[in-house]
Amino acid sequence: MRVGTVKEIKNHEYRVGLTPESVKELVVHGHEVWVETGAGLGIGSTDADYVSAGATIKAAAAEIFADCEMVVKVKEPQAGERAMLRKGQILYTYLHLAPDPEQTADLVKSGVTAIAYETVTGPGNTLPLLKPMSQVAGRMSIQAGATALEKAHGGRGVLLGGVPGVMPGKVIVIGGGVVGFNAAQMAVGLGADVTILDRDPEVLERLGIHFESRAKTRFSNKANLADSIADADLVIGAVLVPGAAAPKLVTRDMLASMRPGSVLVDVAIDQGGCFETSHATTHAEPTYVVDGVVHYCVANMPGAVARTSTYALNNVTLPHALRIADLGWKEALKANPHLAAGLNVHEGKITFEAVARDLGYDYTPVAEVLA
Repeated sequence: MRVGTVKEIKNHEYRVGLTPESVKELVVHGHEVWVETGAGLGIGSTDADYVSAGATIKAAAAEIFADCEMVVKVKEPQAGERAMLRKGQILYTYLHLAPDPEQTADLVKSGVTAIAYETVTGPGNTLPLLKPMSQVAGRMSIQAGATALEKAHGGRGVLLGGVPGVMPGKVIVIGGGVVGFNAAQMAVGLGADVTILDRDPEVLERLGIHFESRAKTRFSNKANLADSIADADLVIGAVLVPGAAAPKLVTRDMLASMRPGSVLVDVAIDQGGCFETSHATTHAEPTYVVDGVVHYCVANMPGAVARTSTYALNNVTLPHALRIADLGWKEALKANPHLAAGLNVHEGKITFEAVARDLGYDYTPVAEVLA
């Protein structure tokens, strides 16, 4: 199979779909790999590195979209890229379709077969292709929040860890999954006063056992959430409903109870965000203020640490890429129901139920497509 990867064009996105090492694995399996010139510079990999791995360098993304059977990316295709997609082509990348009707409409129109990293499953309903980026984003959320809390960036001027004789900053983490756990780890490591909210008693028990007295846990309901954020310096939104739009847990009315200069970091922004006042921002302009509260809502947070993120992502995406290239998309999905869960769009049909429900499309089960 001819597999291609292109330079990411989303604002300040430096990751790349395939590392030189991943290219070499595909080539060893007998596949041809095309790489757009400069695609790997954001992770410190030159065209020469890719050539050494066996890739063919192409001058423009258009060549790759035109002639490659599978395109491997990191972020969802932008409007200009979507215009180059075609029927019979495989797109393998993050999509986050539920809050993005324009992208969804374009993918449906293109006829492409689109497999989304974020809905590929693993044993026990895990999301192994989302996990490494969730780990990165969770850890980065505390870095970003700590910076936004600085007075020069519009914050209250609070140091999360405090100093002897001065109380530490209060961090509220909404959601105890992968993002929330990693955010809490970083916040606890800095010495902050950390509380994690979740609705699952088993999650709360697991977090309580892990953190012991270093972080508090609290059941997440409207009353407890409102009470918690009113006293917070930093709130991390870490709630995920796989493939669906994130629930709006913090309303604008709740902001009135928060102190001026406190900070919200919405890690769920790729799925629409879990704060009512959230809208996507970029690394170029990461924050904005609503009712005195600083909002950080960068939709591709891990792109800022591109090398770490790209290698962590390739560790989990490459095995499936190899299966798709070796077997073809249909046989690969038939052989692996976890990979089949990643199919979101196929030849004009929406094959992921939450996306169809949230955006008003007819739902076509993956089993029907594979029959």
